[in-house]
Amino acid sequence: MKVKQKQFYCPVEATLSLIGGKYKPLILWHLKSHSLHYMELQRLIPKATPKMLSNQLHDLEDCGMILREVIPEKPPKTIYSLTSFGKSIIPILNAMCDWGSVYLNKLDLQTLCCNSKK
Repeated sequence: MKVKQKQFYCPVEATLSLIGGKYKPLILWHLKSHSLHYMELQRLIPKATPKMLSNQLHDLEDCGMILREVIPEKPPKTIYSLTSFGKSIIPILNAMCDWGSVYLNKLDLQTLCCNSKK
């Protein structure tokens, strides 16, 4: 597991060093139920450019939150899944979803996200 910063001044800072990023929480959210291949993640996160998605996946793999497995097919298939360390963030993701749902309800906004993935 690579850690970019050795000293943290706050536990929130340490958490953000791992999951901070435009799409990292979404990637983790989609992987919490089951493994997905790259193209499935790209379809689930349509605003992410292929380069940005690849970079975020690489960062999550480097810090030990996700596992990347290449299936030797033709063409090769890359599957991503949460590691046990990655699974430890699920309660935080669920809390973020709950908080976001309350916030969006107050704004009377609907989302395309399915909250039943808990």
